[in-house]
This record gives sequence, C-alpha cells and structure tokens, in this order.
Amino acid sequence: KVYENQRGSRQFPFPYQPYTIQEQFMQSLYCALEQGKVGIFESPTGTGKSLSLICGALSWLRDYEERKRHETAALLQGGEASLSTSSTLPSATPQSSSTCSSSEPDWITDFVQKKAERDMVSKLKDDELKRKKREEKLEMIRNNVQLKYAMKRKGCEDDEAFKLLQLSKEDPAEASGDPEEEELIIADYESDDESKTKNKFCVAEDDEDDDLVEEHVTKIYYCSRTHSQLAQFVHEVQKSPFSQEISLVTLGSRQNLCINEEVRRLGSIQRINDRCLELQKNKQEKQHHEEGVKRKRGPAKSVCPYHGAAALQQLRDEVLGKVHDIERLLTLGRETHACPYYATRFAVPPAQLVVLPYQMVLHEATRRAAGVQLKGQVVLIIDEAHNLSDTLSCIHSTELSGVELCRAHSQLTQYSERYKSRLKAKNLMYVKQILFVLEGLVRALGGESVWAEMRTDLLTINNFLFKAQIDNINLFKVLQRYFEKSKISRKLCGFMEKYGGTGVTPHVQTSSNKENRCTDGLNRYLQTLQSSQSTTPVSSADQKGSAELEKVVSASPMMHVEGFLMALTNSNTDGRVVVHRQGSTLADSSVKFLLLNPAVHFAQVLKECRAVIIAGGTMQPVSDFKQELLFSAGVGEERITEFSCGHVIPPENILPIVLCSGPSGQELDFTFQNRDAPHMMDETGRILSNICNVVPGGVVCFFPSYEYSRRIISHWEASGALARLSNKKKIFMEPKKASQVEQVLSEFSRCIQRCAVAGGGLSGALLFSVVGGKMSEGINFSDDLGRCVVMVGMPYPNIKSPELQEKMSYLDKHLPHSGGRSPGQALIENLCMKAVNQSIGRAIRHRGDYAAIVLCDRRYSRPSTLSKLPNWIKDQTNTHTTFGPAFAALRKKNAYYD
Repeated sequence: KVYENQRGSRQFPFPYQPYTIQEQFMQSLYCALEQGKVGIFESPTGTGKSLSLICGALSWLRDYEERKRHETAALLQGGEASLSTSSTLPSATPQSSSTCSSSEPDWITDFVQKKAERDMVSKLKDDELKRKKREEKLEMIRNNVQLKYAMKRKGCEDDEAFKLLQLSKEDPAEASGDPEEEELIIADYESDDESKTKNKFCVAEDDEDDDLVEEHVTKIYYCSRTHSQLAQFVHEVQKSPFSQEISLVTLGSRQNLCINEEVRRLGSIQRINDRCLELQKNKQEKQHHEEGVKRKRGPAKSVCPYHGAAALQQLRDEVLGKVHDIERLLTLGRETHACPYYATRFAVPPAQLVVLPYQMVLHEATRRAAGVQLKGQVVLIIDEAHNLSDTLSCIHSTELSGVELCRAHSQLTQYSERYKSRLKAKNLMYVKQILFVLEGLVRALGGESVWAEMRTDLLTINNFLFKAQIDNINLFKVLQRYFEKSKISRKLCGFMEKYGGTGVTPHVQTSSNKENRCTDGLNRYLQTLQSSQSTTPVSSADQKGSAELEKVVSASPMMHVEGFLMALTNSNTDGRVVVHRQGSTLADSSVKFLLLNPAVHFAQVLKECRAVIIAGGTMQPVSDFKQELLFSAGVGEERITEFSCGHVIPPENILPIVLCSGPSGQELDFTFQNRDAPHMMDETGRILSNICNVVPGGVVCFFPSYEYSRRIISHWEASGALARLSNKKKIFMEPKKASQVEQVLSEFSRCIQRCAVAGGGLSGALLFSVVGGKMSEGINFSDDLGRCVVMVGMPYPNIKSPELQEKMSYLDKHLPHSGGRSPGQALIENLCMKAVNQSIGRAIRHRGDYAAIVLCDRRYSRPSTLSKLPNWIKDQTNTHTTFGPAFAALRKKNAYYD
C-alpha cells in the first residue's frame, strides 16, 4: 500500500505510514531542493533516513519535471502565437529598439528580435521532441520491445565479424615488422598553442546515429562511502513507490563490475584497469581494419568478448528499464554477454537517479572518466557524510614510495633509450623533463644519503619544489597537457608488459656529470635491487617482500607519479608535502602530498550543482563542519539549511551511562599515561564481567585502538579475567582481514540465537572491536546482537602525528577561534567524538529496539564532551560517579525488558 502524506498541496508517496519525523524530513528536503540550498540533514540510524531521502527527493524530481513540461508547453504556445502575430503586423515601433544601438535601423532590430524568438521556439521544440523520444524509448524498454537501432547495431556487429574473419585468411607473408612497436610510440605532440588551428579531431565514432547521442536529463546523484551502503540504498529504492517509474543506474569500479574472469583474476584494481583498456585498444585496432586502412599484422590480439555494441545496448536497456543492484547487474551481464561496467556508463545520460561511490563525485578526474556531469539541474545527495572532510582530504592526498620513483625512472629511461630515434624532438624534450623531475624527487628523499633513524619533514609545496630543484618546471604544462594528451603512463605500462622483467636497469644514463652525481643514490639503489634479486637466497620473508614488490611494479608506477605531480599543482597554502626518510635505501622512504584544505575541491561541486544535500546519522558538531567545509568553499550562510531530528524509539528504550569509576572504586581515566596500568586493565575486566552477568544476548565492547585491544586482552589472558568472561559469554574478536568480517558476524549471531533458545551456562556472546575498525561503521547490531555497547576510554587521534599537527596549525591560522578554544583543539575533540558516535550508533536500529550504552571514562562527563553526543542520546544520558547506582540502573532496565 502506498501512503500519501499531504502537506498543503504537496504529497509524498511512502511504502507505509511514515513517522512524524520522516514527514518533517521529507518536507524540509523538498524545500531545500526547490530553493537550491546546501542542506545538512541529521537523522539517527533506524529512523528510515534512506526512505525519507528517496521519497522526498524523487517527489521533488517528479514535480520538477511535470512543472518543466507545463512551462515548456506554455512557452511554445506563447512563442508561436507571438511569431504568427508579428508576421502580420508592421515592423517594430521605435520604442522596441531601446535595447539596441540607436544607430541600427528598425528593420534590423525587428529581425534580431524575431530571430531570437524563432531560435527559442526551435530549441523548445527540439527539447520537447527529445524528451518525448526518451520517454517513449524508456516505455518500450520496460515493455521489452526490441529497439530498431539495436538491430542496426547487431547488423554492424555481424559485418565487423565477417570482415575480421576475411582478414584472418589473408596471407601472413603480407605482414612484416612489429605493429606492437607502433602502439608504444608516443604520438606527435602539439602544445595548446600549436593545436588551436587543428582542433577538429574530436569527432564521435557514431555521429550519424543520433539516437545514441543523448543529453543528460535532470538527475539526482546519490553517493555513499562503501558499495554495501550503496547496495542497501538500491534495495530501499526497490521497496519505494517509485521503483516502477524511476530509471536508476549504479556505478562502480571495474573491480566490482567486470565479468571477464581472465581480467578479474588479476586482483589489483590498477592491473584490472590496465588490462581492460588494453583489450579495448585491441578492439579499436580491429575496427581500424574495417575503415580500409592497411596496417601491418602481428600476432593475433585478444579482445574483450563482453564489449559487443549490440550486447552493451541490450544491457543498457535492461539497466534503465528496472531498478537493479550490482549483484543483479553482474548476472544480467553474464546472461547478455555484455560488460556491466561500460553498459552502466552508457546509461548515465538518460538516468534519473545515479548511485555511485564518493570517489566518482568528489574527485574531478574520476568524475570526468565516469561521465558524471554536475553542471545544470543536478541534485547531489551525499550520505553517511559525518567524515566528509576527512574523505575529501584522503581522496586528494597521494603517496609515492622510493621503490615506485626508482622504477618509474628506470622504465622511462629504458623506453626513451629504445625509441629515441623514433620519437619527435618535442616528445624527447618532455621525456627528459619527466626524468629530471623524477631525479629531483629522489634527491628530495635523500638520494645517496643513509638515514640511521626515521626522519619526517613537512614542507610547503613551493619549498619542496625548490628542495627537489624542480621549481623551474611548469607542472601544469607537463601534467595537464603532456601526460594527458600523450598518454605516456599507459604507453609505458604497455612497454613494460611487452618486454617483461621488473623494469630495473643497472645504470641510468644521464647527460652530464652533474646529473650523474644527482642520481648516484638512485643508480646504486637500482644496482642493489637487481643484484639482490639475482644472487641472494630467497627466504619466506623475502618471498613475501618480493610479492609486494611485484604488486608495486604491476600498479603502474608512472601513473602514481602522475597523480602525485598533479597534487603538487594545488595552491601552496592548501597542502603540505611530507618527506619520510628511513633506512639505508630509498625503498624505506616515501613522499606524500597532504591536502589541508578540502574545501578547495568541494567548492566546484557546490558551485555546479543545483542543490547539495549532506546527510548522516550523526552530523554533530555542525558548526565546525560548516566552517571548515562550506564557509571556506565560499558558501554563504543564506544558502545553508539544517535539519535534525530525534529517534523514533521511546525514551525508555535507551540507557546511556557515563561511568566514572569501577566496582572497586578505581577512577576510570584512560589517558595515554594511565590506560596501561595493570589496575586500570583489571578494573575494566571487572566492569565487563558485571555487565555480562545482567545483560542478555550480545555485548559489543569497543577499544580505542588495535594496539590497546591487543595489550588489554593479553593482560586478561594472563590474569584469568578472560577465562571468567568466557564462562558467561562466548568471546569473539574483530578479525584482521576485512574478508573475515561476515564470517565472524555470522558466528556471533548464531551463538546468540542458540543461547536464547537452549539457555544453559552461556547467556550470549561478547564481541571485542576497535573504534574506527571494520565493525565500528556500517554494521548493524540490532536487537539481541547489541543489547549493550561498551566504550572503553576516548579514542583521541595521535597528537604527535606530524600530519595532524600540520592540519591543526593550518586550521588555527585560517579559521576563527570560538568558545575559548582553537580550531586545532576542536579538530581533535571532533575526531574523537565522531568516532564514538559512529561506534555507539551500531545499536538501536529500529523503533522497537532497545539497548544500553556504557561510556567508561570520567572525561565523558565534561559538558563540552557531552554536548557532542547526538541529542537523542545526550538527553537520556546519566553520569554516575560510583559503580553501584550505574549497575543497579542497568540491572533494572534489563529486568524490565525481560
């Protein structure tokens, strides 16, 4: 049944009777989209946030499209009437020429006005025709009607296959030379100035097929952090009243969407990307034969069998016709023998709702590659946005190891030596510039110097460029023009794949003694690396290191170099370069770009989109979020709107407790200086033992770090506390590998279910987890899986981290102080409490759920700390200075529900 929630003249279809807070959420969301606002929406997990986003946003999109159709019809009617009237009237009066130059005759003014009106009417008619064709085609797709251009493409595919068959029967004697060499040569390069008069080469392959040239319709982009969160959102769309009328596309990486087993087996995402592009290149070369161009033939090259035009079109139609999750897309891809990765990208322009990961929206280069266009009437919804600032910083930060630098230099040197007689002078000049930059980066890492101890330096971008002696290189020209147009990174990848090996040469040839001195450490490292591979016996540890090294090799080091150099084009004040040196070789050193101002990259997104909705279960503290990410990006207060709601559970269903001392009276102060004390660890064990005595089902205990988790559990093993805990609940621990999380959760759940049915000595299960770990976000401990969440200490980040200190210093300089604290101090507190809020939010997942939350540290009782808890938790929180009253409240609450 579809419930219509009516507010004034506005209706929100919903799959069930919505909560009041859901009605308020949708109303506020609709207004924000209509007014083009930047909205910050906070709705606790378990309150139906996803459905509220779906029904509110899609209601607005439906009304917007309907309103646009009516306006277009009215404009068309008015425009045609005006044109027909003006054709029978005398020429325009002198007053009508007031907007034009007084020297222009009236007939010219009249002509210009009529032409503008005709152009407007023509454009409106064209847009209306395209819209109708798009809707008709979508209706045909949903009714499984065979499209005529699919048959046309099928015919083209058959013709292509026939010509390729004929080609394979040609006399091999006709072929000579090695055509693969031609593929690896960099094409003649022209700078932007030289190519201004030759900018006519960007012609689409199928320009004659107008049906396939589509404009982007008004759409909503929904992005979240993980693929599991995106899959959950798609399932919510399938349950919504809009599931039969919305065209939805889910985008993902090749690693998630590729169905070619030969490619999938490569493992790493970079190798999968490289192999996929190579297969597409091979296909284009075969199509080149069809154009009648005689080319030399070499050994037969494999192409991807899932890239046929007709099959891709068929899968694209399936994608648009019905809402599918990624698992279903993979199944459809295998059934239709078509690639889901490319089919989903072809489906983006006509799609109304596009679901995709953060990277594809927030990173400009990835956005372009995925065909995501934000300009125009686009709405962007960023879900799970509590860590949006950190996510933006991580996406735009990049790191290079000494191994990658050396290999990139070695590979490019080999490439230039092999093809120097075939490369044009301008190409050789740019290759030498890139080699010079690589040598400078090695120089900045210490070159031939040996560092007995670890040393970390933080430099501004300009200082780093000066230290590397590459400040005279135009990185914009080298990067944005040469790297992009020459595709040298991919050429180099193909070169190394063709000729094999590790890409290491024992001697790097340079043009002068000065250059030889500069790269002495580089040469020596390369020689050491090669000799160690050929002469040193291989131990099991060495084999593991060698595997890691091969992984680095396969990950296209020049592409990583390209990404790092692109990062150096940021403003000098917006980033820092972290130079980390350690050990006797460059292999232990690295250089990292750290983005300090994420707002600089978010600003373009905010500017281009009609409206941006930033949503999450816990968005507090909003004031710091706005200051760092919105105001710094140039967004005015008038464009920002906020919405926050409580939980749907009754107040008695949650029991948040701040515990200041344990059963023996020991004060709970898990500061770095105190937390390793044996008496503090023993007291924590006694607290858990008491909790497990009275709380049925599942108890989840979060520690501030993996290292502290290891130490305290080892202490409990030695003291016998762990054995006593295991007599009451079966103990589970967060796995080290992400692939094992599902298995541990499944066993944890089955154990609790067995204990509830069978009874006996065990009352459930106890799970040890880590704040910020694999189980602190995106995992649901609903009902009996999480009747109590225990937070041990406060998970403050490492204040001694150079990167964090630099970030604090940057905020102190560029953001205003408020409330008697510096922005840097606020950052530390916010990082801690955001992590706490995410962890304790794993419990209470629906209206009938209930749980206790125990915060074990006296510092939680500070008003400034309590204020950072979500309102629905903060309002119910009780602080207990002694253990007795807290334990009594916990026992009473569980007895009430029993």
